[in-house]
Amino acid sequence: MPQKNRTAKGVLGGLLGLIGLSAVAGVLVTATVTPALAVAGAAGSQALDLFDKLPSYLKPDAPMEPSTIYAIGHDGNPVQMATFFDQNRTQVEFDQISPVVYDAILSSEDKGYYEHGGVNLGATAKALIDNVRGTSSRGASTISQQYVKNVLVQQCEQKVLPGDENYADKTAQCWLDATNAVGTDGIERKLQEMRYAIQIEKDYSKNEILLGYLNIASFGGTVYGIEAAANYYFNTSASNLTVAQAATLAGIVQNPNRYRIDKIGGSATEAGNAVNSEADGYALTKVRRDYVINRMHEDGKITDAQHAEALESPIAPAINAPSQGCAAAQNNAYFCQYVKTVVLGDPAFGDTYEERVKALQRDGLEIYTSLDLRIQDPAVAALKDRVPPNLDNQHFGGAGVTIEPATGRILAITQNTNFQETPTEDQAYSSLVYAADYDHGGSAGVPVGSTYKLFTLINWLETGHSVNESLNGRHQTLKMNVCDGQTQPLDTSEINNFDNNPGYYGTPMRFTKDSLNSGYFAMASRLEVCDINAVADRMGVTTWDPDAQKVVKTTDFNYPYNVLGDKYIAPLDMASAYATVANKGIYCAPKAIDRVVNQKGEELPVPETACSQVISPEVAATAAYALQGVMNSGGTGQNANPYDGTPLLGKTGSHETYATMMIESSTKATTAVYIGRTEGFANIWNEWYNDNELQSIRYDVARDMQAAANAALGGGDEFPRPDDNLIRRVLVDLPNVVGQTVGDATATLESAGFSVNVGPEVDSDAAKGIIATQDPGAGQVSSGTTVTISPSNGQAATVPDVSGKPLADAVEALKAAGFTSVTAHASCSAGDDDANTVKSSSPAAGTATKKSTAVTVKCS
Repeated sequence: MPQKNRTAKGVLGGLLGLIGLSAVAGVLVTATVTPALAVAGAAGSQALDLFDKLPSYLKPDAPMEPSTIYAIGHDGNPVQMATFFDQNRTQVEFDQISPVVYDAILSSEDKGYYEHGGVNLGATAKALIDNVRGTSSRGASTISQQYVKNVLVQQCEQKVLPGDENYADKTAQCWLDATNAVGTDGIERKLQEMRYAIQIEKDYSKNEILLGYLNIASFGGTVYGIEAAANYYFNTSASNLTVAQAATLAGIVQNPNRYRIDKIGGSATEAGNAVNSEADGYALTKVRRDYVINRMHEDGKITDAQHAEALESPIAPAINAPSQGCAAAQNNAYFCQYVKTVVLGDPAFGDTYEERVKALQRDGLEIYTSLDLRIQDPAVAALKDRVPPNLDNQHFGGAGVTIEPATGRILAITQNTNFQETPTEDQAYSSLVYAADYDHGGSAGVPVGSTYKLFTLINWLETGHSVNESLNGRHQTLKMNVCDGQTQPLDTSEINNFDNNPGYYGTPMRFTKDSLNSGYFAMASRLEVCDINAVADRMGVTTWDPDAQKVVKTTDFNYPYNVLGDKYIAPLDMASAYATVANKGIYCAPKAIDRVVNQKGEELPVPETACSQVISPEVAATAAYALQGVMNSGGTGQNANPYDGTPLLGKTGSHETYATMMIESSTKATTAVYIGRTEGFANIWNEWYNDNELQSIRYDVARDMQAAANAALGGGDEFPRPDDNLIRRVLVDLPNVVGQTVGDATATLESAGFSVNVGPEVDSDAAKGIIATQDPGAGQVSSGTTVTISPSNGQAATVPDVSGKPLADAVEALKAAGFTSVTAHASCSAGDDDANTVKSSSPAAGTATKKSTAVTVKCS
C-alpha cells in the first residue's frame, strides 16, 4: 500500500491514464458536469468556471475527542477518572486497526482507493446527474471524498456551541447539508468535495487519509471513530475485530443511524413498523454486512472458509456503553465535579462559558489533577465506614478535604453521599460538593463553629497581644466592638461553654486548648469584629449570602456571634486558612489542576493560582504554637491526633447541636472534616450509628485522613518557634484593695483583669468583713494573676503604745483597746501604781492580735 504523499501529477495520475492531463477539464466538464448543469439550466463554461473558483484548500482540524480527567495513582502514574464528550471517539494509529477493517471498508466503499487520485469520475458523474434529477441523495464518493465530507461536517458542528437551544437541529443540519443536497446545491457540494479531495491527496499519504477517515467517521449516535465503535458495539478494540464484526462496522458507517445495532427495539421504521431490531436479528444491518462480506470475498481479501463462517454468524452486539461525566469517577466523583467547575468557570479554557463547555466536551484535553489516591482512598474509607449515604432522612452528611499548604493543591475530597447529576428526593444521592463553595459545586457551605476562632487569635496577635496575657474568661456581659465605633452588649452566658463550663481567668493559650467561648469573647471585646472578619477575608475565606444567592466576603456581615463561627463556609476555605498558618503565613489558593495537554501533546496554560504572604511569619508561628495545644494531650482535638510523631496544629468546632468540624495540619498537609446536617437543624448530639457517636465521628475521620497524608508525604517538620514578644508575660498594676469590702475588692480586681480568691478570715482590728490583707500586695505583677484577699474576722485589736504612761493609765488604755487580760510585770513596784512608769508592753505596741491575748506591761 503506497504511503508517500502524492504530487499534483500523482493525484491526477488516474485521470491521465484515461485521456491525458490536457483533457481532464474537458472530460470533467463535457462528460460529467456539463450534462448535469444543462439539465439545471447552466452552461458548460459556467461549470468549468465554477470548479476553478471553488476553494481549493481544506485543512482538517483535530476531530472532536473526549476530554479526560486523571488522578495520581498509588504508583505515581495517571489514573483515568472520567471523560466528557459530545462525540465518543478514541483516535488510534494505523497499526492499531486490524487489517480486516481496511479490507472491509475498501471492498465496500472504494475498491480502487490506492489507484485513483482522490476522485472517481465515472461514479461522480452518475452521482451528479442523479442529484440534479433528484433520483438519489448520495454520491459514490471515494474514501478521500468521504473523509472531506466528514471533515466539513465536523467543522460545521464545531460552530454549533454546546448549550445552543437548537443544538440538535443545527448539528443534524450539518450532516444533511454535507450529504443530502440535490440539484445545483448537490452539484456544487460534489464539486467542492472533489476539489478538496484532490488537495488533501497532495498533502497526506493514502494511509493517513484512510486512518483519518476511520478516526472521524460516525458509527451512530455519539459513537465516532473505529476504536470507539469496536469498543461500544462489540466490547473489543479495533485491533481485535473479527471479519464479521469488521464487516458490520463497515456497513454501519454507510448509514450510521439506520444501521446501528444498539437499538433493541429497532433503529429504523418501515411502513410504520420498527425494523432492524434484536427481534429481527438486525435485518437491515445484516443485509449490508453480508454485502460487505461478499465484496471482501470477491476481492480475495478473505478465504472461502472465512466467508462462510462470517455469513453464518448472527449479528451479536455486546454493547459497552461508555460512561461520561463525573459519575464514572465513583468514589472520586466529588473531586471530579470540583475540577469540572474549574474548567467551566476559568478563562484558561475559553473566554465564554460556551467555549469552555466546548473545550471540555470536544477538544480532547488531558487534564491531570492533584488528587492523590494514596490519600484519597483512605479518606473515602474513613468517611464511608462511619457515615452512611442517608442515615435518617434528615440530611445527615459528611465531607472531608486534604490540601498541601505549600502549594494549595487539593489532595483529597470525600463525601458520604453517592454522586448523581440529576436531582432526586433520595438523600443518599447528591451532586453538591459539600467541601467546596457554591461556585465550585453548588454548596452553600456549612456552619464551621469554633474553628472560626482562628481569626480572632490571628487578629489578637496582629494587634500586639500575647498568648500569655491573662483575661477574665468567665461569663460576663461584654461591650463588643463591631465596626467603626459601633458596639453591642453581649452576655456570654447566653452562649455558654462546652459542658456548661462557667469560664475562668486564663490566657489565649488555654482558651484555645479548651475552646472556651467566653474566653474568646473576652479577647474579641478588645478587638473589632470587622477586623476579625477581615483576617478571614485575607486568608481566603468566603461565605454564602442567602439573600443575594452568591458567595461574598465575610466582612459583608459583622456581628458579635461571628467570633464563634456562625457563618456558613466551605470546609476547603477553612482548610486553606489553617494551611496558611502551617505555611508560615503564606496563603495558597486551592488548586486542583496540575497540567493540561491538548490532542497534539502540547502543554496548555492551567488556571492561575497564586501564593501570597497574608500574615506575618511571626504571627503564624505564634498561632501555630497556640493551636498545637489543641492536638496535644488534654486538648479538645487530642482524639483526632494519629500520634505518629508528626507535629500537628488544629482546632475543633461545633455549632448548636447539629454541626461539628475538625481541622488539623502538619507543615505538609491540612485536613478539614465536617460532620453534621447539610440541611435543617435536627440534633445529632448523643445519637449513634454503628457504635459511633455522631458528634465524635469528626475526630476519627480527620485522624485517619491526616494519618494517610502523613504516611504518603513523609510526616511534617517542626513548626517555627513562636515570637518572643507574642508569648511574653504581661506586667500590669495591681491595685491596693485593703480596707475595702469583699464585694468592692473583688470588683476592683476583676475589672483590672485579675482573678480573685477570697481566703479565710484573719485576725485584724478592721471591722468584720473588711479586707485585712491581699497577696500579692499592690504593685507590678503578671496580668491575670490570681489575688488572694483575706477579710477581717473582727476579733483582733492593735496593741496601743503605752510607754511613758503611769501604770494605771497604761492598763486602762490597753483595756480600752479591747484587751481583756492585762498584767503588770515584776519590774513594777507592788501597790504603788503612781510610782510605776510603763516602759514597754508585750506584745509590743502596734501588734495586731486577738483581744483575748494576754498583754504584759513592763515598768522602768
